[in-house]
Amino acid sequence: MDPKLTEKRNGVRIDRWLWAARFFKTRQNAAVALRSGRVLINGRRTKPAKMVRTGDRLEIRKAPFRYLIEVDGLTEKRVGPTIAAGLYHESDESLTARRTLQDQMKAERSTSRLQKGRPSKRDRRLIERLHGRGN
Repeated sequence: MDPKLTEKRNGVRIDRWLWAARFFKTRQNAAVALRSGRVLINGRRTKPAKMVRTGDRLEIRKAPFRYLIEVDGLTEKRVGPTIAAGLYHESDESLTARRTLQDQMKAERSTSRLQKGRPSKRDRRLIERLHGRGN
């Protein structure tokens, strides 16, 4: 086990764990998500001071994604991404749903690409013809 990870008998505050596991950029963001019900522990809403323990199941909704995870390790300190990924494991159904949604969003983004900036001389002439102002 990594020395940065701690096994606490009583657990770790959920807002601190969510921050350490890199689900949220700040503890404040994690606390706001907990208070607003976007994070559930074992299917129930909770407060930021609730202690999370190994084996707890979390449902985290970060628009537009939904993570269903089980806690495998505890830490109070923010760790690197590779270590943070070892603190939990995500359910297969959650992973496939999230990847499908990512692919759909990527496809939408690539088809709705708009040209940026001013129209070129050729584009301007086509626009003028369309409006009946050109030759």
